[in-house]
Amino acid sequence: MTKVHSIYVLGGAGFFAILFAFIGKLSALIRSIPSPVIGGISFLLFGVIASNGLRVLIDNKVNFDQKRNLMIASTILVIGIGNASLQFSGYQFSGLALATVIGIFLNFVLPEHAANEEEAEKNDLI
Repeated sequence: MTKVHSIYVLGGAGFFAILFAFIGKLSALIRSIPSPVIGGISFLLFGVIASNGLRVLIDNKVNFDQKRNLMIASTILVIGIGNASLQFSGYQFSGLALATVIGIFLNFVLPEHAANEEEAEKNDLI
């Protein structure tokens, strides 16, 4: 959105976010904002994040005609939006964290080309 990709800017923003969390008066000011206003801001924030994610996919020309790419993207969206959760040895993954982990897992596990596509290519070469 701002096209600022400097690690120093992101680190500075993270530092200030952590610092402001420990300032009681600022925390009280944020808590005084009504829940519907925070909900509206969150709705807009998540919409902007989703739009930027789609723009990255489009800019990188991800081919959704391939079943593999479509399955990975669909699974990530359903788990992320559906707010699924998974408990594993005392840890709980939910929402975005679970969708990210499953997306990375599927990216490594699913083959680039299906076995029947490879056989068809071999038959075409003969």
